[in-house]
Amino acid sequence: MQLNDFDYELPPARIAQYPVAERDESRLMVIRRDTGEIEHRRFYDLPSYLRAGDCLVLNDSKVLPARLSGVREGTGAKVECLLVRRLDGDVWECMVRPGKRLRRGDGAVFRAHSGRGEEEAALRAEILDYGADGTRRVRFRLDGDFVENLEKFGTVPIPPYIDRAAEALDALRYQTVYSNAWGSVAAPTAGLHFTEKLLEAAADRGVRIARVTLHVGPGTFKPVKAADIRDHHMHREEYEIGAEAAAAVNEAKAGGGRVICVGTTSARTLESAAAFNASAGGFRVDAGCGSTEIFIYPGYPFKMADVLLTNFHLPKSTLLMLVSAFYDREKLLQAYQTAIEKKYRFFSYGDAMLLL
Repeated sequence: MQLNDFDYELPPARIAQYPVAERDESRLMVIRRDTGEIEHRRFYDLPSYLRAGDCLVLNDSKVLPARLSGVREGTGAKVECLLVRRLDGDVWECMVRPGKRLRRGDGAVFRAHSGRGEEEAALRAEILDYGADGTRRVRFRLDGDFVENLEKFGTVPIPPYIDRAAEALDALRYQTVYSNAWGSVAAPTAGLHFTEKLLEAAADRGVRIARVTLHVGPGTFKPVKAADIRDHHMHREEYEIGAEAAAAVNEAKAGGGRVICVGTTSARTLESAAAFNASAGGFRVDAGCGSTEIFIYPGYPFKMADVLLTNFHLPKSTLLMLVSAFYDREKLLQAYQTAIEKKYRFFSYGDAMLLL
């Protein structure tokens, strides 16, 4: 299975640089997988496609203000640090720049500002060791809880294809309205379209709402370099499924409802946790925590996801490969071409697709 099979040409103008004014006013391409029929709607129309007994699965991970800009101790040279995941206490795995110049024992200082020109506390960091894939193990030192105070020092790490610096609006709009658990460095973007009102409308139709957590790592931006995609190794991500969420998903399956995964992260979470249950006569999920490196590409037999709600993804990305596995690669790429022709907006702040 070749990487070039998942390529397509996207005019730069189709990459959304900002979100739409209201979350649920984004466009929604609805595809019926059995017939290939395509409908063009708005996201606020989503409840009309939901049925009583369905289960809507949301990833409630919250994006960290994970990009830190500061200076190297002793030289004053500019340093950038991107948090990847917490290892132990205030020790984190990080991506750093300039990578070749930051070695064991080096330090950096990141300063917060009050907004009135007054300097506040300094956050100090020490490079402890080398990690995987060019990362570093970094210890941060700050009076008080590091994560709770992180917003004073860091900014939201908006994706590199958004060709601008992070702005105040990103702190709000690059989070889902139901985000709860700090830990991601990228948003579960399919969920960005939801409003509280829309979630209430789904619940009013008898739809179960299940909240799971998968902390999205920077590997979501990592390009696939292997010519044969089967040689690609996925990054590891941590997930958690609570007892209430597991029950909601399993009850929907047992009762003939559909499990509707909001985004590839929700799908990866359920597929990672799926196990065959002989007494139930099918696959179910158990509550608990885990880590996953699952790589889903065409040929994968989905066990839990019945419907997928997702954004439009980058060419040659693992996200596009997952959606191709859920649908049909050639038909999906044809749908992407239709989206380009009809001026849909692509990627994180772009429009959505519902695969029924």
